[in-house]
Amino acid sequence: MSDAVAPTKDQAVELLVQVLYADLQTIARRERRRSSRSGETLNTTALVHEAYLKLAKLGGFESRAHFLNTAALAMRQVLVTYARTRLRQKRGGGEPAIDIDLVDVLSETDERIVELDEALNVLEATSPRLARIVECRYFAGYSVEETALALGIAERTVQRDWMMAKALLYDALGA
Repeated sequence: MSDAVAPTKDQAVELLVQVLYADLQTIARRERRRSSRSGETLNTTALVHEAYLKLAKLGGFESRAHFLNTAALAMRQVLVTYARTRLRQKRGGGEPAIDIDLVDVLSETDERIVELDEALNVLEATSPRLARIVECRYFAGYSVEETALALGIAERTVQRDWMMAKALLYDALGA
């Protein structure tokens, strides 16, 4: 029998996050590029650390796919919370309709992030999978392949559902 001691839940989560830290940084960098505007956004390190704190509380990741799916949700929560806080500090208006296509979206305002989050909450009530796809594709910036891995579905399903989710969100947002 071995004298090795199994790691605690906290140690296991920390080890997994260390292994996947590069993935978290890549996700955060993508998100920052999309949402950066004159220094008003979280920096990559802050976004990764905030997401890490959320992930560390959860623990128990079954696989890399499960971790990536959970990381996408954590990034969404961090960014929406940050946007809501900034909105409380400074109200703006007259923003154009939101464009949720990753290729076309280069920067988002706090108002648009909050609008999308609210529309996504409504979508989630009727179609949780579509909401998870939006979290992965939009908030985490995952590719079709990464989204398929994170959600355990076929790439073609991701492509089809992404188109459907965008259409539903465009309609919900009045775009």
